[in-house]
Amino acid sequence: MSDLRVYEWETDDGHHGGTPHLHTVSNEGYVVIGGSGEVHTLSSEGYARDPLSAGSVLWFSPGTVHRLINTGDLRILTVMQNSGLPEAGDAVLTFPLEIVSHAERYRSAVSLPEGTEAERGEAARRRRDLAIEGYAELLSALEEGDRGPLDAFYAAASALVQPRVEEWTKLWTDTVLADVETTRSQLAALAEGDASHLGDAAVVRAVPRPEPRAFGMCGRLGIWDADRR
Repeated sequence: MSDLRVYEWETDDGHHGGTPHLHTVSNEGYVVIGGSGEVHTLSSEGYARDPLSAGSVLWFSPGTVHRLINTGDLRILTVMQNSGLPEAGDAVLTFPLEIVSHAERYRSAVSLPEGTEAERGEAARRRRDLAIEGYAELLSALEEGDRGPLDAFYAAASALVQPRVEEWTKLWTDTVLADVETTRSQLAALAEGDASHLGDAAVVRAVPRPEPRAFGMCGRLGIWDADRR
């Protein structure tokens, strides 16, 4: 979960906002907590534009290319499925196909350098603009009824993340699957009239990471860490 302040940087097509991308195995949800904007998506349903304002809620499945548009101080609480996988590289930005198809070129294009806030911000903006370049190609083809470029992007994205799947599987097993198995055990215990796990009840409090916010794909990210003291 993160508190997202969507970029206000202008783009060549006259919008303001974030970096188009997709997730390869994780659902993503938005709860809009302030401001106004839109999310533009490319999916099995084609191209869609959904208005966003305080109280808007929507989520989308893996493979949905999404682009956030900021029309006025847009702030979103984002909720990601599969604890840890999005942070481990589940997202693929919509760079032009010749970059996404080449692992080294992709890594170079997606990485933000060390440096001052201004330098990192400029690099994040260049990264955003490159992703919009590839996104525009996908959108143009899809509007003409041609899914070929989108399918080619899916294939390249899959090949790009394939070397990390073993690592992701272990991470998912240690987090998500472990939680599922805990709930399975608790249900089985309750079915037998055993409520002993309720005696382990606890509260975990989260603390915000210090400023400045991170440069995310779609904006500046406020992130919490669990305080387990």
